[in-house]
Amino acid sequence: MKLYAYWRSGTSFRVRIALALKGLSVDLVPVHLVRGGGEQKQPAYRVVNPQGRVPSLVLDDGAILTQSPAIIEYLEEVYSDPPLLPANPVMRAKVRAVAAIIGCDVHPLHNSGTLAALKGQFGADDAAVNAWLTRWITDGFSAVEALIGGEGFAFGPEPTVADVYIVPQVYTARRFNVPLEDFPRIRRIETLASGHPAFQAAHPSNQPDAE
Repeated sequence: MKLYAYWRSGTSFRVRIALALKGLSVDLVPVHLVRGGGEQKQPAYRVVNPQGRVPSLVLDDGAILTQSPAIIEYLEEVYSDPPLLPANPVMRAKVRAVAAIIGCDVHPLHNSGTLAALKGQFGADDAAVNAWLTRWITDGFSAVEALIGGEGFAFGPEPTVADVYIVPQVYTARRFNVPLEDFPRIRRIETLASGHPAFQAAHPSNQPDAE
């Protein structure tokens, strides 16, 4: 398999975590989201992903998967061991809900396209952008904090899809100096992940294109 990704992209980080937890190796193809106006916008990459986003996963048979939720669901369906979703349907829904808070309600409000529009189209300065980021990440984390468990990872001793989403979002929060003092459960997951080999291998700082 081949993964088109950017080292600092939260969505790429999610997929790298899922791949590492499943014990799967891929050939990494870096896509720089800033250099030259963004390599994701170039025609060569648009052939791979018409939306011009990362990540994209190319399977061994040449099929191309896009959008991190779809990629992670594919990995869970095809490579079921170890599972990243609980067997119980109610718990599966709870795990997916936490992932959706981050994937649907938080991350889209601070991805590179949104921040570029805030600055370029609406004239937001750095202070306004940081206030925007802090507001939406804090709102999302407040809900996540209330939904996850009080020990271990988000829903028990082993990582689930919820943790796959939470950890990259914490990385982004740290990057933009979003206060996390009010989220001890989320910070507990961050600490556990920092000592887990799969999360370590997937971390942005350990990617070959890291700057």
